[in-house]
Amino acid sequence: MPKLHKDAQVEVKLDATAGLVEVALSDEQRRQLFENPGETIVAIVELSSVQYTGHAKGEEKQPQVKLRVTGCEAARDDEETAALLEAKRAMWRARRMDGTLDEIGNGPRKAGHLLDASFAGHPTEAEYRQAEREKEERRRAEFVR
Repeated sequence: MPKLHKDAQVEVKLDATAGLVEVALSDEQRRQLFENPGETIVAIVELSSVQYTGHAKGEEKQPQVKLRVTGCEAARDDEETAALLEAKRAMWRARRMDGTLDEIGNGPRKAGHLLDASFAGHPTEAEYRQAEREKEERRRAEFVR
């Protein structure tokens, strides 16, 4: 990978592939987005760089990186939406505090703590895996009958 000067500005492009976003949305959310222009759905996304261009010695072109959504989960209710928006605000506050202290309001800075509390009732990875194992065992037991 090429190394850029620390002051170089990199233009970000979003890859057109949106399959993971579509899968993360419920039928109701898709319908909502279609029927109500301007509707917003809050989601957590993972972005991965898939291509870069514009960085050769002596080249004047601005460096670009193309990103693709490689993971996505959409909030399913008002409570999840509020938690994700508050985590986003906490991340923004932390970013602002890295540069200027006088432009932010009060509130927590660590998004992880907000999410831990807001999603405490959701299954852990271990609980999810156990539920999947049990589901598979039930499926196998029915197949043997």
